[in-house]
Amino acid sequence: MRTNTMSEATGRDVVRWRRRQLTHTGFPPPLAAAIAEDARYDLHALIELVERGCRPDLAVRIFAPVGDESVA
Repeated sequence: MRTNTMSEATGRDVVRWRRRQLTHTGFPPPLAAAIAEDARYDLHALIELVERGCRPDLAVRIFAPVGDESVA
């Protein structure tokens, strides 16, 4: 039982870290929160694209999982 609690806590920590990285890069908080929860997105690729001048919402659309337009 303790392992599940630790892994859940670790998962929450990872989501918080991802959200902070995204907002620090310029993602609006609601978009950052949605993307942080979805491990299908490559965080580093998103951040790199935004740092090169791409709008965050467009970066999310570019890297969206195939057939999934629910976030952007």
